[in-house]
Amino acid sequence: MALSKVDFNNINVTPAASKALKFNSSANGFETGDLGGSMVLLSTQTASSSANLSFASGIDSTYKEYVFKFIDIHPQTNEADFTFNLSADGGSNYNVTKTSTMFRAFHEEGDSANLYYTTGGDLAQGTGVQNLTHAGIGNGNDENFAGTLHLFNPSSTTFVKHFIANCNAYQVDSASYNTYVAGYGNTTSAVDAIQFKMSSGNIDAGTIKMYGIS
Repeated sequence: MALSKVDFNNINVTPAASKALKFNSSANGFETGDLGGSMVLLSTQTASSSANLSFASGIDSTYKEYVFKFIDIHPQTNEADFTFNLSADGGSNYNVTKTSTMFRAFHEEGDSANLYYTTGGDLAQGTGVQNLTHAGIGNGNDENFAGTLHLFNPSSTTFVKHFIANCNAYQVDSASYNTYVAGYGNTTSAVDAIQFKMSSGNIDAGTIKMYGIS
């Protein structure tokens, strides 16, 4: 039997690009499918001497995970911390009970460094704000904060609401502070709003983007 040559230049692979091989709907063959979920930008808020940035719409059962990106957050007040709180009543009250843990690593410009658990940055059945930094962000012209917060399945009426954050700040004493925060909102009510603010003073500048993970 003669072999046929294939002209690879004429093969259109675009429909299958970035795809994975998976079973078809009948489970008796294979087909290409998406590799995984995608990030869908739902909302963007930009601070300008803002007391807070609140997302009181768009958090519902559409997505099982929401991601918040903090970009160039600049405090009005020197040594302020960036915080958040959750609401189960559409943003009328931000007081969901939370239990959390926090640790951080720092490296000063003078080359001093350390890694330790942060007491005072965690909550034990607290309804107050949850810190995403703990040491104070500098308010110098080039000092700011950035990071990511994940909120899982906030619309569940069965389980508590887990969150995980990894953030980095240009700290007031000229150091890089990398902070890890995790915990849960201890409620079986649907969480439908979240608010971000500084521990003191306004959010002078910065952007927060909210994504849903499909």
